[in-house]
Amino acid sequence: MTNNNVTILGIESSCDDTSCAVIRDGVLLSNVIAGQAVHEAYGGVVPELASRAHQQNIVPVVSEAIKRAGIDKSELSAIAFTRGPGLLGSLLVGTSFAKGLALSLGIPMIEVNHLQAHVLAHFIKQSPEDHDHPSFPFICLLVSGGNSQIIKVDAYDRMEVVGQTIDDAAGEAFDKCAKVMGLGYPGGPVVNRLANEGDPKAFVFSKPHIPGYDYSFSGLKTSFLYTLRDELKTNPDFIEQRKADLCASLQATVIDILMNKLRKAVDDFGIYEVAVAGGVSANSGLRDAFHDHARRFGWKIYLPPNAFTTDNAAMVAMTGFFKYADGLFCPMDAAPYARVTSTIC
Repeated sequence: MTNNNVTILGIESSCDDTSCAVIRDGVLLSNVIAGQAVHEAYGGVVPELASRAHQQNIVPVVSEAIKRAGIDKSELSAIAFTRGPGLLGSLLVGTSFAKGLALSLGIPMIEVNHLQAHVLAHFIKQSPEDHDHPSFPFICLLVSGGNSQIIKVDAYDRMEVVGQTIDDAAGEAFDKCAKVMGLGYPGGPVVNRLANEGDPKAFVFSKPHIPGYDYSFSGLKTSFLYTLRDELKTNPDFIEQRKADLCASLQATVIDILMNKLRKAVDDFGIYEVAVAGGVSANSGLRDAFHDHARRFGWKIYLPPNAFTTDNAAMVAMTGFFKYADGLFCPMDAAPYARVTSTIC
């Protein structure tokens, strides 16, 4: 890519994080994220509250990102924004702000698919000398609270979802099981921390038998709930006494399900450059499993920095940088969308 002094401002507002980032020639200049603690009391994201918080956060977050980047807004080449998938109310805030800013500066807008952006987070440079990224084609496991997908990536603009969950996502299973144990929201990081203190073989939970590369986590969740129900009948303190072992066994089962299908896809396609993306890619057990598979099966693996695993605008700006080079701009009447098909770009 030969763009010089191409400066992209990215806006991410697909769920409950308001984020803005600035990338110049593929190098990250700033990445600002404002979370929303308001959802913790409800045990999950409340869409209406999320959109209201985005409205409060969007102006200061964008202003701070431009300030930290050390640039003037007149230097921006284009505005990249997450168009979908996600919560429509949240997406509408980012989309509307992107339109207003692009219109006021007289620069183009670039729509970004949220899932495509997670995959392309691997191409963010934190310095001009940073060249550690996958080569096309590669296989990417995208795992988060809302998605569990195996994606065949042939180019930045050619990605095919070859396998995906037919019900719950992996991160959703972590969060829901954590909630019934009273561990709070979001539950994934708490499960990960407790799992490091427990025995992953203490409990056996149900694993699905789904054909192809698709996932299912609803049966695991039900099996987990039944285990709690049965044990609590005889021991009311069961969860408190065994929560580390429960978390370790739950995490081990989820990772085993994820890696079995991923290994099958890698072998069938004969592509041994393998990346992981999404919020669950910060899970230390999953990262250990990737390192284990690299040793055992000769995979060349790519694990994103933790800062780029959860929803962030740096990945949106990076995707915008790719699309800017090809002149892939979008009209001002672009509307956000909630869902996505099997081809994400």
